[in-house]
Amino acid sequence: MRLDPVAVAAGVRLTVHEVIGSTNAEAKRLARGGERGPLWIVARTQTQGRGRRDNAWVSQPGNLFASLLLTDPAPPSRAPELAFVSVLALTDAVLACAPGLGGQVTVKWPNDMLVDSRKAAGILIEAEGNAVVIGLGVNCVGHPPETAFPATDLVSAGAAVDADDVFAALSAAMVARLAQWSAGAGFAATRTDWLARAAGLGAPIRVRLPDREMTGQFSGLDAQGRLLLGHADGTTEIVTAGDVFGLATEARH
Repeated sequence: MRLDPVAVAAGVRLTVHEVIGSTNAEAKRLARGGERGPLWIVARTQTQGRGRRDNAWVSQPGNLFASLLLTDPAPPSRAPELAFVSVLALTDAVLACAPGLGGQVTVKWPNDMLVDSRKAAGILIEAEGNAVVIGLGVNCVGHPPETAFPATDLVSAGAAVDADDVFAALSAAMVARLAQWSAGAGFAATRTDWLARAAGLGAPIRVRLPDREMTGQFSGLDAQGRLLLGHADGTTEIVTAGDVFGLATEARH
């Protein structure tokens, strides 16, 4: 694993582990010990990888498992915006390594990267005191069995890349996307770029909440990045958190 020179010039550092429980857990441990970053923690293999809502993240060797530790990156209220910043950086990195994927690479609210309508990467944002940890798991050479949402990996999608190449490109892309976001002051530009890559914009979707499910049209994002769900009666509902499934996508798989 290596940092891109752009990241090195920005003062970003890197630690690499052959095996670790969780890169996010390690980043949080370091933050509690006084580490301020910006620091990437990368592992060849994870034994306790996690996704959103403490779902297990299958950590197959050859895939990318990385966490970026930042201290005071923005006011706490703006920290959720880092999911949009991070997934854009990731799509930038993947397309830099595999330009042939072109329009196959899209983003799914709130924090997934899709390739050909299948999940290829996920992001987990966690706080530790005044630090924020951005965890990314990228299916480079393998993916888990089909679950609630179809999965894929970059090699299966036709991209001849490996985790080292994707990480180097990601380290540079993250510097650029964080600069664009500018601690939240530039979120309007981040939001515009995210919507340009959004999967299912204007299409019917199903949103799963802890206590219920809703269906409607994916109408866009509001100024805070919350999902806008349009209903048949002309009303629009704002969704702060939830799992999104594209009805048209599900019908194809």
